[in-house]
Amino acid sequence: MSYSTLALTLIFLVIPLVLSKALHLDLEKDTIIATFRSIIQLLAVGFILKFVFSSDSLFYTLLMILLMIFTATLNARKKGQPIHGITWKLLLTFFVVEIVTLSILLGFHIVPATAQYIIPLSGMSIGSSMILCILFLNRFISEVASSKEQIELILSLGGTPKQAVHHQLLAAIKTSMLPTIEAQKTIGLVQLPGMMSGQIIAGADPIQAVQFQLLILFMLLSTTAISSALLGFLSYPTLFNKHMQMIKN
Repeated sequence: MSYSTLALTLIFLVIPLVLSKALHLDLEKDTIIATFRSIIQLLAVGFILKFVFSSDSLFYTLLMILLMIFTATLNARKKGQPIHGITWKLLLTFFVVEIVTLSILLGFHIVPATAQYIIPLSGMSIGSSMILCILFLNRFISEVASSKEQIELILSLGGTPKQAVHHQLLAAIKTSMLPTIEAQKTIGLVQLPGMMSGQIIAGADPIQAVQFQLLILFMLLSTTAISSALLGFLSYPTLFNKHMQMIKN
């Protein structure tokens, strides 16, 4: 695709701008900003990846992974401000997800140990983990806020912090995992996923594209489970003090 052809795709931008204006949604500015940010960010990443792939350097590959992890942490921590130490909890979660993912992919020789495979797969894994963490934090904080009296009652009756927030914790973990599970139930029937579609458009064999897409799906399902469960069990203890009393925010 040439840059002139790419420029023509901006026609798609007209539709949301017209609808926003007609319905008085006041989203024109945000839409334009989002569009130009995506263009600049993706082109910049494209040039960076071209350099990293050509150098095939382990240092640059690790640097890219670290950049993705820190960026995901900065974005997700905004949703977890009521939870003390949320930054390091998110960092640990993303690092564990990345280590488990790469250990399986490279340890079993599922993909070659090259930047061309490691960086895109790491990006999908960390990006999915970030979204899951945001979903979990939103639901968990909401669940705890709406159940304070119930939680304090359990504590007053001698229950432990884990027992007091058990229901809220499991509900948040389940809620954050459901979108990924439900999406996989209809994949291939309702939509062709991005990875598979991209490979087919590029001329790859459809069966080969399906195999890679299945790899992504299984990887993201594991990412979902690890992210929600790990962040959940790291987060709930910080809602209580050493006397097993709920901390007032």
